[in-house]
Amino acid sequence: MNTSKNNQLVYWTHLIHGNWDIYLAATEKGLCYVGSQNQSSDELFYWTLQHLPNYVLVQDEEKVKPYANELMEYFQGERQTFTIPVDLHGTPFQLSIWDALCNIPYGQTYSYSDIANHIGKPNAVRSVGSAIGANSVLIAVPCHRVIGKNGALTGYRGGLKMKMKLLSLEKERSNVERKTTNA
Repeated sequence: MNTSKNNQLVYWTHLIHGNWDIYLAATEKGLCYVGSQNQSSDELFYWTLQHLPNYVLVQDEEKVKPYANELMEYFQGERQTFTIPVDLHGTPFQLSIWDALCNIPYGQTYSYSDIANHIGKPNAVRSVGSAIGANSVLIAVPCHRVIGKNGALTGYRGGLKMKMKLLSLEKERSNVERKTTNA
């Protein structure tokens, strides 16, 4: 593997934590990829080839550990917001959508129309959906919190089973905190 100065690095690891089995990757700038539940490393390798073709993938658990730690805390219900830096690669429109996703409160859901309205483009619902589908940093950029206007669960790169699991985790944790606060 050539790791000359011309190539930048993407560090990756395979995170297995409880029922969670995902691949993570980060550049020097931050978390750039969170994979789908129970998928092979091919998903990560293909994404990197498509979006960061001049980067070299290097397996390095230590470099990715801060990102893995925050995700594990989230899975355990100990974290509702992420403080890790992210390194997102997209168009200005996609970046605006991903930023809007980060403003959806933990345990709540918004519709695609809500996101379109939030960015001041109420007629761009389909484009919003496409941008959400291109999000490479699942969970930390919480696209799982976006549902259909009628309340139906809709597409998710990680699969609807993963989306349901994430929403259920957040709902359960939110209910526990409400009971604790009201006690």
